[in-house]
Amino acid sequence: MLSVQLRFTEASIFHFSSLTVHRRLQLASTSSHVSLPSSSSWRRATASDSHSETSESLERRWDSLGFNPVKTDYIYVMKSSQDGSFSNGNLTHYGNIEIIPAAAVLNYGQGIIEGLKACRKQNGSILLFRPEENASRMRVGAERLCMPAPTIEQFLEAVTTTVLANERWVPPSDKGSLHIRPLLLGNGPVLSVTPAPEFTFLIYVTPVGNYFEDGLKPINLVVENVIHRATPGGVGSIKAIGNYAGIMKAQAEAKANGFSDVLYLDSVHNRYLEEVSTANVFVVKGNTISTPALGGTILPGITRKSIIEIAQSQGFKVEERLVSVEELFDADEVFCSGNAVCVMPVGSISLMGKRVEYGESGFVVSRQLCSALTNIQTGLTEDKMGWTRVLNTDIN
Repeated sequence: MLSVQLRFTEASIFHFSSLTVHRRLQLASTSSHVSLPSSSSWRRATASDSHSETSESLERRWDSLGFNPVKTDYIYVMKSSQDGSFSNGNLTHYGNIEIIPAAAVLNYGQGIIEGLKACRKQNGSILLFRPEENASRMRVGAERLCMPAPTIEQFLEAVTTTVLANERWVPPSDKGSLHIRPLLLGNGPVLSVTPAPEFTFLIYVTPVGNYFEDGLKPINLVVENVIHRATPGGVGSIKAIGNYAGIMKAQAEAKANGFSDVLYLDSVHNRYLEEVSTANVFVVKGNTISTPALGGTILPGITRKSIIEIAQSQGFKVEERLVSVEELFDADEVFCSGNAVCVMPVGSISLMGKRVEYGESGFVVSRQLCSALTNIQTGLTEDKMGWTRVLNTDIN
């Protein structure tokens, strides 16, 4: 018996074959709808949650969204077989997970996370943004950590199924998005440092608003020159779960000192830009946009990839190269990109007592790129890139 078990009161479980989407949860070719309990409210998920909700108005629900976990309706679970393949995924009610103390993910951090979003179009249908890229990135990360992973087709089916089952939690197009969090966990028992014998693939979703508390206001960064996010030969280029715990100390200290987040330097020369805590970074000078080249320590962000392609299509020269910290003091603009932050302009960067401020140009480049990207993600403009997948729901 597998170690990870999902136990819920009166939980209804819906089973799917590995390549077949439930007949009521289909892609754009068929309009579909999942019948779920009605609700006019949400609240932040807590460890003691039952399957119940508070009673706020619908508008208050969306207007008060932040970037915190919200208790939604269903999660998706699929477990590996002895040969490492995945099959028979299922939906079950959102709830706690039971896991044994000897699980590899708890003892040695054998786990991968992903993050993508679903946005609601003005006509009520739902768009997924480049989910196949997340599926591919998870498979790359899994190979690095000696884990089997779902196929790209299984990943896409699972994401589609989970989003449509939680369709009522997708905010209106101007209020936020549905954050989709796939997890790949080594849940089998180990004592020595060895790969888990069993694995679980799980997806939960939550409606979100802005990542930073100040909304879309330009953020203020501090350059960290002691703590490093990643090292050559490590796992900085994949979404290993342990990558994020290591940056919490520097991030907490930065926020305590009034900064929004941290900008990390390379661990070899302590001179070249790498990433912000959960986002890639771009430096603008004239018509040239520079971003640190991927080289094993930097996450290949899907938003990063998209921004590069959009910028090139708009006539910008994009350079992927070593970007020195000194270039920050001569830049016209600096911005970050990521699934959660989208494209976020940087208002200032501080380093060793020096502070450079941006904004004289009105953040023209970052706002232009942000608008182009979000318009594609929300269906406001034609997707000439072929990046979105439409999930149709019953629209009254």
